[in-house]
Amino acid sequence: MTCFPFKSSIRAATFFAVFSAFGLWAAPAAQSGERPLPRLVEKDGRYALLVDGAPYLILGAQENNSSAWPALLPKVWPAMEALHVNTVEIPVYWEQFEPQQGRFDNSLVDTLLQQAREHRVRLVLLWFGTWKNGSGHYQPEWMKLKPGVYPHVIGANGRAIDSPSPHAEATLQADIAAFTALMRHLKAADPQRTVILVQVENEPGMWGGIRDYSPAAQKLFEGPVPEKLLAKLHKQSGTWPQVFGADADEFFHAWSVAEYIGKVGAAGKAAYPLPLYVNAALRDPLKPSRPPSYESGGPTDNVLDVYKAAAPAIDILAPDVYMGETDKFLAVLDHYHRADNALFVPETGSFGPFPRYFFAALGHQAIGFAPFGIDYTTALSGFPGTPKPNDDWLAPFALNYELVAPMQREIAKLSFEGKLQAAVEEKGKPTQTFDCGDWKAKVSYGLPGFGNSEAKGNPETNGRVLIAQLAANQFLVAGFHVRVDFEPTDQGSGKQRLFLKVEEGKYENGAFRTSRIWNGDQTDWGLNFAATPQVLRVSVATY
Repeated sequence: MTCFPFKSSIRAATFFAVFSAFGLWAAPAAQSGERPLPRLVEKDGRYALLVDGAPYLILGAQENNSSAWPALLPKVWPAMEALHVNTVEIPVYWEQFEPQQGRFDNSLVDTLLQQAREHRVRLVLLWFGTWKNGSGHYQPEWMKLKPGVYPHVIGANGRAIDSPSPHAEATLQADIAAFTALMRHLKAADPQRTVILVQVENEPGMWGGIRDYSPAAQKLFEGPVPEKLLAKLHKQSGTWPQVFGADADEFFHAWSVAEYIGKVGAAGKAAYPLPLYVNAALRDPLKPSRPPSYESGGPTDNVLDVYKAAAPAIDILAPDVYMGETDKFLAVLDHYHRADNALFVPETGSFGPFPRYFFAALGHQAIGFAPFGIDYTTALSGFPGTPKPNDDWLAPFALNYELVAPMQREIAKLSFEGKLQAAVEEKGKPTQTFDCGDWKAKVSYGLPGFGNSEAKGNPETNGRVLIAQLAANQFLVAGFHVRVDFEPTDQGSGKQRLFLKVEEGKYENGAFRTSRIWNGDQTDWGLNFAATPQVLRVSVATY
């Protein structure tokens, strides 16, 4: 890992956008009064979500599925304030939005826009359309009552499965019409760009099977694999079984669902080109298996290329990570952090080990992170182990966001430039070393104490650290339950580290404001971070 890599070229397609953003951080509104459209830009496989013309880090929380109704919103906003979020992920329900075919009700969307602005947060809207966790439960009643027109998947046994068929043209056209109406309304109602990202469907695919066996689906399955998928995967032509063998059923269903979503997304973007993403219910990243042990048809790690080929209108394929084991969580981040895919964690667990993984996501250049089901409703009470909704439950996530919120723009910029590193403690690994050019950052978990005592790790492996390179000999350092020190990379020179200045402070309006200078006991044995949010600007030299 490198804190301060060499300069590199920017793709021609994003050159102007990136340099405009970096040259004018507080981009003024256009003469029409509209702010710049949020957009996703890429540089050397790193991504930034530009909001108001500058990189933006989503410090998010996703509400419970039924918390977007106006009567429940008073239990949402106080939790968001306690968490220090800058972005709220919240659903839009197809059954509410189009209660009668062709008649669209924008009242819920307008309420969300108004109240989000009042609470000074951005929104990520979640379109609960054709799929929600593999089912069609958010489709309007007029669709649910006509399964012959809007059919379900047919399983291998010939029986219908509780999942919409991706081969139903009537369902597709209905979703396109509704989603386009939503995006068209956002364009007209949101010149402030309160909504910065839109999720198309929710954990699409199917449970309890592997693909659709309806006559329409079977005909396609026995036909040729589409040329653009063959080109993407460098495969020779043939039928699905001929090309993919044992993976044919799963790849076929992933293609079918992805192509469907891609058409919905493309239609919506034509109306209002906000960045779009699709989220995934995951399979075990370390012990791959086959459906129905996990949801078939969604963007799991083994079919990401299928989605990229089938749905180019979708900007991000995003993992919903509920695996609490560190090795599994990190493996998921590795899978989805790709040169052709910005990493975004739109859902993760809301208690237990999950708060610390915010730092792991930052270490993989994530553009955002959000725990699920965090508000003051009781909708998650059926989930085993879920705490009661109160401030003690929110505190671990609030600690992270309290630390990062004042500098989220700076962190997003540093990440995009390749100057940010972050990590979490792993069991049995009490130390880490980060390569930072002329310096190595030495990380010890568990606050080993004074002198030369060795780090032994924290009892609950809850250490995390963030290090960014501001200049050749200057770093931004923060963390919890961790010690950080520096040493020259060239140990053969005999030179030793000198803390030239260690400033505690915070960012205000883009500038670092020093509140005090650390020295003496605070620096003699390295820089120690406990459970208090502290940010240091560290200048080092040698003697």
